Amino acid sequence: MRPPRFLWVPFELGRPFGAPGDAAFQTKVLRALLALLARKDGPVVLEDFPEDAPAAPEDDGTGWACPINLPKPQAAAEPAMLEEVLREIARLAPWYAYARERRGRTTFGVSGLEIERVARFLHAFFDGVPANPVAAVTLGEALRLACEDLRSWYLEAATARPGGAGSRALADWFWGETAAGRLLLALQPVCAASADAGVRHVAESQFVPRSQRHRLP
Repeated sequence: MRPPRFLWVPFELGRPFGAPGDAAFQTKVLRALLALLARKDGPVVLEDFPEDAPAAPEDDGTGWACPINLPKPQAAAEPAMLEEVLREIARLAPWYAYARERRGRTTFGVSGLEIERVARFLHAFFDGVPANPVAAVTLGEALRLACEDLRSWYLEAATARPGGAGSRALADWFWGETAAGRLLLALQPVCAASADAGVRHVAESQFVPRSQRHRLP
């Protein structure tokens, strides 16, 4: 992208300001970033942030568990996958509502679809190229947003109870222990072969994190 000012940070992917909840350290990173705007050298300034992020509460070794016990996803046929996901959503819904109330915010909703409709839209890709339910964007972008919403909703519900929850543990839980994760894993090769170029691009580059691609069928 060739940005004129760039601060490289040695933090975990997805945490550009370090550990969550550490406002002092995050402010330090932000100030270092904004300070690049005052630099007179250049025209391109590439700077390394000199500190590692402090250990997050998730690293205290106490572990983490979903607030409810979800049954292990079954090796079901495509129609049954949707029913499994909808059952999970129904069980997790009170915890998502509790998490949203406790935090006063949510990252779910970028697609503009309700969570059950997100699941149904994603499952529809098994039958080919579905109608786009998000009129303002392309079908590929709608797919990407729906995937983000499904993951966000699940992870917010799963972390409703206070306590340490590491991003790696959460990712392993979502992709390895939920029907929703199994649905996305099963959809990846289907969407990668789609007749829609935008859908193929999302499936090939943004569908499944690199750390979880070993789970692909």
